[in-house]
Amino acid sequence: MDPLVVICLIVLLIVLAGGWLLTLLGMPGNWLMVAATLVYSLLVPAESQLAVGIPLVIAITILAVLGEIVEMAAAAVGTATRGGSRRGAVLALLGSMAGAVVGMIVGQPILLVGPVLAALLFAGLGALFGAILGEQWKGRTLGESWQIGKAAFWGRIVGTLGKMVIGSVIVATVVAALCL
Repeated sequence: MDPLVVICLIVLLIVLAGGWLLTLLGMPGNWLMVAATLVYSLLVPAESQLAVGIPLVIAITILAVLGEIVEMAAAAVGTATRGGSRRGAVLALLGSMAGAVVGMIVGQPILLVGPVLAALLFAGLGALFGAILGEQWKGRTLGESWQIGKAAFWGRIVGTLGKMVIGSVIVATVVAALCL
């Protein structure tokens, strides 16, 4: 087997795992997985046993688009049902990203599952407090801000879980294509 193909395979698998984790942090991890698979498909010769084709890249691109739709829909439904403002939504997004990073750090003592669960929880809490701050800044009462914040929390949790499930399907699809 060609050493370049083996190196490309190892890099692809590392990027797939890293992309999945980035999705947890609210980053475009699914798109990183798509880009890595595209580059891999261009670098590995078609006659190689470990080659993947453009149809696979198209399939996982569709999955990545679906992941974005799921994430945005969950977040939008969450805050819109409570009448959240754009300022509250932006601060909820920033708070959720910061919370996810803090969660990954706080969850380190519990190997493997700790950082993932803590990042998800802290992302939700960041969205909650970001939305509350944004709505308070907008002049809403604490009660209204709290309701919008709770909706942002659940929207973030559901959206991230949905996008991560789709990210898992992307990883499984690429790995299955490599094994066939």
